[in-house]
Amino acid sequence: MSDPTFDTSSPATGDAGLPKVSIYMPTRNRLGSMQAAVRSVLGQTYREIELIVVDDGSTDGTPAWLAEQARLDPRLVVHRHEEGRGACAARNVGIRAATGFFLTGLDDDDEFKPHHLASLVSYWQLLTGAGDDPSALYVQDELRSGGPVAYTHKIGRATAEMMLNANQVGNQLFAPRDRFLSAGLFDEAMPAWQDLEFFYRFLKMHGPARLLDLPSYVFDVTPRPDRISSKSKRKVMQACELMYAKHGGDQRHTLQRLLLEQVFSDYYGFRPDLADLRRFIGLGWWPRGWWRMARRWRAGGA
Repeated sequence: MSDPTFDTSSPATGDAGLPKVSIYMPTRNRLGSMQAAVRSVLGQTYREIELIVVDDGSTDGTPAWLAEQARLDPRLVVHRHEEGRGACAARNVGIRAATGFFLTGLDDDDEFKPHHLASLVSYWQLLTGAGDDPSALYVQDELRSGGPVAYTHKIGRATAEMMLNANQVGNQLFAPRDRFLSAGLFDEAMPAWQDLEFFYRFLKMHGPARLLDLPSYVFDVTPRPDRISSKSKRKVMQACELMYAKHGGDQRHTLQRLLLEQVFSDYYGFRPDLADLRRFIGLGWWPRGWWRMARRWRAGGA
């Protein structure tokens, strides 16, 4: 895709003739962190933006605060579900409502650094102007947990195949909005791995994404009961089975990879039991994988 010429009369173009960036953000009962997230977007150095916040049935002060902020800044657009429908449903509402040329997301407990969007737009234009054709961009994350700040070390290029071993992208992509739509949006039936499954489909359809090697996304990794990583092994296993059913075909080695590299990875801390080990071995010949899985089984004290 070459660097597009933006029609200044198009709704996908901002008042300054620059490409508009839409940001979708689901929220539910996180007033304090949501306020910081919203301010981090509205305070961007790149001004041609539209922030679409989808309030998924909040019962705290969220509705009133968002209504007042939208009155003060027309770049903030608010949608509300009177009853919670889940984060994926809220994301999809925001994506469909977006009018910008570019689209990206923000979680309501994370933040953008002030230069985040300006850097992404500039890098996109640099790459496309040089004849490169990334499907999307992603960035490094600054990880905050109440202790020392840490940073991710993501790879420079992410493909769909790589996503079977780990979510190489993180939790957000930056790309033209029409690519989100053509990839099919988030699967609201997934009990976990919603980002992983959607990004896999996105990269499978549109090709590899490229890294902007700047830690411009602030990712809150403070342990909380509502995080996917703290959910039960059962939920994550269900997500794994759905991922395989949708994308694994008849390649049982793909399911082995998902189990070994993701379900029973250090990220979750789950350890396989004897039934897991037997099933893994029964999926097919993979001596190195069997050995690694057996080590994790023994580490669990089985």
